[in-house]
Amino acid sequence: MKSTPFDPKKDLAPIPFNREACGAAKIMKQKGLKWQPQVGCFVWDEKKVIEVSSPFPHRIYFVLNLGHFLRRFDTLENMAEQLIWLPTWFQARQICRRLEIPAEKLVEALPSAEEDDPESELLRLYRSIAEHL
Repeated sequence: MKSTPFDPKKDLAPIPFNREACGAAKIMKQKGLKWQPQVGCFVWDEKKVIEVSSPFPHRIYFVLNLGHFLRRFDTLENMAEQLIWLPTWFQARQICRRLEIPAEKLVEALPSAEEDDPESELLRLYRSIAEHL
């Protein structure tokens, strides 16, 4: 079965598939955000380790079958080292709770009424996480 590529003109993205979000996720990783690879996560293959093309832009993959990724990376540790985790909004909120980021800081992450941009909200959450690591 051939995969159908993501079409940003008609498909609703589960996370922002842009370079800014990828860059912010990379900063979180560099600052020490730990990630245990698991099914249901989005990852960015910045190093171009995965030879199979992604249905998403910018070499972003969804972990649907962990065994498929382990055939390429051998261990969960190697997978976590080679890929950059792109937490979903819900995962980012859970990280904020675990890091005990103050609620007022999270309110600052919300877009203004004029802005109303879900992409900027996730990006602001990523930046809040990076600041607290």
